[in-house]
This record gives sequence, C-alpha cells and structure tokens, in this order.
Amino acid sequence: MHRERNIRRPGRDSGGEGWPEWPLSIAILSIHSNPFGKLGTQDAGGMNVYIRELSHELSRQGHRIDIYTRIEGQRGTHEIVHDEGIRLIHVSTGHGGHVPKNRLYEHLPEVFRGMENLLVNNGRRYHLIHSNYWLSGQLGEWVSRSLGAPHITMFHTTGLAKNIRCSEEHEPALRSITEKKIAHRADRILASTGHEKNDLCRFFGVPREKISIVPCGVNLERFRPVPRKEARRQLGLAQEIPVILFVGRLAPIKGLDRLLAAVACLHHVRGLKLIVAGGDDTDGHTPEKFRNLARRLGAAGAVTFAGRVDHDELSVYYSAADVLALPSYYESFGLVALEALACGTPVVAAPVGAVESIIKQGETGIVVSHPSPRTFGRALEEILRQAREGAISAEVVRASVLHHGWGGVAAATCRMYMKSLCDRSSLHECDAGPDRSDSCPAAVPMQYCERTGT
Repeated sequence: MHRERNIRRPGRDSGGEGWPEWPLSIAILSIHSNPFGKLGTQDAGGMNVYIRELSHELSRQGHRIDIYTRIEGQRGTHEIVHDEGIRLIHVSTGHGGHVPKNRLYEHLPEVFRGMENLLVNNGRRYHLIHSNYWLSGQLGEWVSRSLGAPHITMFHTTGLAKNIRCSEEHEPALRSITEKKIAHRADRILASTGHEKNDLCRFFGVPREKISIVPCGVNLERFRPVPRKEARRQLGLAQEIPVILFVGRLAPIKGLDRLLAAVACLHHVRGLKLIVAGGDDTDGHTPEKFRNLARRLGAAGAVTFAGRVDHDELSVYYSAADVLALPSYYESFGLVALEALACGTPVVAAPVGAVESIIKQGETGIVVSHPSPRTFGRALEEILRQAREGAISAEVVRASVLHHGWGGVAAATCRMYMKSLCDRSSLHECDAGPDRSDSCPAAVPMQYCERTGT
C-alpha cells in the first residue's frame, strides 16, 4: 500500500538550491473532524479552532494551504475554497454511510489511496505535511513517505494522558500504540505546552530535541470586551447577580462534574448563576446526565444549560460573566482561558494545559493547584468578591494576553517548518542562512516559549 509513486516534490526537485522555496505549500490533515464545522459539538473543539486560525494566518502571510478532511456518503474528493484561498479538500472514507471516529482507523487506507490519487493526477506538491490528532498522524506518515516531504505532527491530546487523568475516559490501546509509532517516525512533533512535551517524552520515550513548543493563540478581533451591561441585556441576565461561565464540550474530561460540586458549595452566594455553554444533540454526552447531577447536589436552581453557542457569539457570554471556570481534568492547552481573558474576564482554572503561564495569579484569575470542590469553590468566590467590589479591570485582564495573537503563533510555526525542511534536506548552511521567518510578523513572545519549556 505504501509503494513509492512518481510524485514531484517542491524544493530541490523543482530546481531550488539551499533554502526551500518561499512561500511554502503546506498540507494540513484533520481527517476525523472538519475544522470549519460547528464548534462545541462532539469532536469539534480547540483543535478545530487551532487549525482554522493557524491556516488563515499562514495564508495571510502568503503560504499555500490545503486542509484535508473526510467526507461521508460520497466517494472521490471534493474541494471548497474558503477565505483567503485556503482549500478544504474532502476525501472519501470509502464507506457509503457514517463512520464513527472509533472505526475510522480501519478506513484510513482508503483515505490514503484517495489522497495519493489526487496528488498524482493533479500534480499537487507540498513542502511538508502537518497532521493533527493521531488518526491524521497515521495518514500523515503514509503521505510523507509518498511525497518524500517532512511530516510534522501535533497530537493535541494523547490516549494515555486522557486515561491517566480522567477515570471515565477509555481510550483504546490501539491509539497509544499508534501514537508511539507516529511520535518516533515523524520528523518533528509540535506541542503547545511544556506539560505536553514532558508527557510525550515520558509516555513514548521521544528525545526532547525532537519536540518544538509553540503556544496556541487567540483571535483578538473576535474576542474583545463587550460592555457588561450590554452583554447581560443580550442574554437576558439580571445586572446584579454573580455569574460563572463554563465553555466546552460536555465530555467527562472537561470536569463539569467538579464544577457543579463546587457550585453546590456556594449555596450561600445569593443569586448565583452558572451558565454551561456547550454540547447539543450531536454530542455523545447529553446535558441530562449533568442536570441530574446538579439536582442531586442541590444546585439545579443555579445552573442554566445554554447548549452549543456559535463561536462568533461567545464574546458576549464571556463579557457577561464575572468569571470563567475551567475545571478540566486534562487540557492540552486551554484555549477558552485565552478567549475569556481577551474579553476582559478573569479565569479560575485547574492546573491544566498552559493556564499557569497564561493566568497571572491573583491578578487575572486563580489557578487552583489542588482542585477539590471546596478549594475550587473558594477560588470562584474570591473572584466573584473582587468583581463585586470593582477590583477587576477588564482592560488590564485583556492587556495580559495581547501578545498571544495568531500572527505570532504562525511566525513561530514557520520557524519550526523551516527547521524541519532543513533537517530533512541536510542543508547544513540553513543555520547560517537568512531567517525566512522574518516574512511572518515576529509577534510570538520567545520568553513565553521558554517559560513553557522549549
């Protein structure tokens, strides 16, 4: 199946010498989930935001981006051109109906054949392959071998990390075995935090120098403060009540059970409301389980399930809340924390993902080092007190994350791409050559990367 095909490659095969061609032509793989699908539903969360925003920023900077995802119920390939010339290419799984994510692995050979035929017939060429999640990582390995192009992979989550940190998660052994193989065969691994890098080294025995850390970003145009009174008016919320917000999928690993227990400990806080934004009929985890838990805890009267909220409407929810709660048992990064802070709303979080680097302890929120319902509840109550007394400035909170724009993330990612191309091509002069990443806005704070363990 993995025979070599006569596929032309950019770079040296097209007459270039030394540094690879610029701009880059990049294939981004997101086979199990369409990055342009509805966010907040099953299998559509932070990874989709990452791919969508990074692709747009790379495209703005002149690079050619093709995103590959699956299509169900049809055969062949279908292209859609999105904003700024990004091509979204749907590849068939070879199955006439719906293929659940837990059965997608066995259909990857058919997806690969569809991609390979497209590359041969249309003469598509890529400098590198950037895969996301383990299913795309396996596909990326095969495509990389056919193209002779470097394979950069980003796991976003790993099966072992999920199983260890949340007892209700049951990721199959196949996933962990495949992830280990991908980690060792990929040219480079991209991680968003030092915690993730440490996990990859510990779980899979990957050399530390093979892993590059580039933090995720936030769309500072989409996520900006809305005046509190206006935001609450739009949502029909009373102006004087304390409001806690949860944003995320209703999956066990997101820790909503822990948050509901914390809210139950705050029964003495008058008028308290928790808004749960996330999940809908397509989500495998329905709100009914959590409604029942809230009733058993005596907190049902304080909880409102808003369902899935469109990404463009989230800034109103963030701005209406006094505090965002991030009670997850595991996060690879924690994008919702950045989004809330960009809207001027403080965050109370468990010590997951990048929150310890993002949140300024006691100033823009609180990271609860040992989050039990009582300790998490006390942290929420402290932020609610500060909000009531006017001690929190939305402008100051937002200013703390202004250096996290996606332009900087794209710049750092470009540097990692170029290093991978140089390593694969054995271009020793690259280290002394011009820094082509100057073509990207140099907005990524290198000191931040160092704090997260690069």
